[in-house]
Amino acid sequence: MSTYVVVGLQYGDEGKGKITDVLSAKSDYVVRFQGGDNAGHTVYVGDEKFVLHLLPSGVLQCKGKCIIANGVVVNPKSFIREIEQIESKGLNTDHVFISRRSHVIMPYHILLDTYREEEHGGTQIGTTKKGIGPCYEDKIARVGIRMIDLLNPEVLREKIEKNLKVKNSLFEKYFEKPGLDVEEMYQEFLALGEKLKDRIVDTELEINEAIHEGKNILFEGAQALMLDIDFGTYPYVTSSSPSTGGVCTGAGVPPTALQNLIGVAKAYTTRVGNGPFPTELDDELGENIRQVGFEFGATTGRPRRTGWLDLVSLKHACMINGINNLVITKLDVLTGIHPLKIATKYKTEDGKIIDYFTSSTTKLYLYEPIYEELPGWEEDITNARTYDELPPNAKKYIEFIEHHLGINVYLVSVGPERSQNIIRKELF
Repeated sequence: MSTYVVVGLQYGDEGKGKITDVLSAKSDYVVRFQGGDNAGHTVYVGDEKFVLHLLPSGVLQCKGKCIIANGVVVNPKSFIREIEQIESKGLNTDHVFISRRSHVIMPYHILLDTYREEEHGGTQIGTTKKGIGPCYEDKIARVGIRMIDLLNPEVLREKIEKNLKVKNSLFEKYFEKPGLDVEEMYQEFLALGEKLKDRIVDTELEINEAIHEGKNILFEGAQALMLDIDFGTYPYVTSSSPSTGGVCTGAGVPPTALQNLIGVAKAYTTRVGNGPFPTELDDELGENIRQVGFEFGATTGRPRRTGWLDLVSLKHACMINGINNLVITKLDVLTGIHPLKIATKYKTEDGKIIDYFTSSTTKLYLYEPIYEELPGWEEDITNARTYDELPPNAKKYIEFIEHHLGINVYLVSVGPERSQNIIRKELF
């Protein structure tokens, strides 16, 4: 068997979509295992730009099957819109399927997400207001609606009635907003189920059979470890586990099936939304990195916060994920910056020097990063296709990361195009 997992190691937006797209050309299956349509994976194919929110990034190249597994929460309307977008460009989507066990994002989830953020002036968590968190809440509370329920009219009606009894009371009495209509919602989602019925399948059975047959399976995560519900900067996190461990519960495969664990990190750090960010550059240099790297959210268009590479958090992410292959993206964005800084330790509020990531988000706001400086480079590296073509100082930057983390960088991305990669070893 040959299994590959692609996960983010920072705060999302590391370029996982591009890496998944590249690897999917040799994959028999591409499996998305968590998150929802709050993800924004951007893939460039020539002059065409594809922004995929829910569909696996491998949908553009994979000749096998693309699966949205049970750990993903699915907005059926978003799914259909993306399918239509892909097909409008002449591409086939007959190979895309959804797990019967995936939970459905309902209109009340989106409203609840929106009202909560508005109540706090949009500064509570900084969600994308897509209903992701409330849908996961219902899943854990055991009142969620699953894709299979869309194909069972009696079950669907009963679940909508029970949920709206509670949700409408909350909307009307707490948020002072109008409630939602049971019949209207029932008819709408019954029709969505009819439209999607041929795509709703038992994905975990097929994935495990494919693993036993020795096929190439590529598992794709959304968001990143520093947004993990357990190991990220809680509560400024997502509502699922975008870790390699999340593959097991999110796709229904055993830990023993996971082999090549690929972690993706930018050559610097970005973050969208609220939460601590020790190496943030809230200055002219930070704005320059934002403009050169086009650091704006693919889903929301929000400007991303930018900062130096943080090896303290990156080491934490690699440890939790068990990464054995590292990808560094957007190295080209650092061209022309002198000197370059990399955080290797934190100074705590009481003056202690630490090299590990804290579980206390409150304390992290007070920590001061301790940097090591490296020389920059002026040469254009966007046309480099081998490691030897990189300037000496660019190679020193990569090797500093490798030495500190004890993990080899197998791929360096030097631009947004599929071809702008330096592959130092073949995984397939």
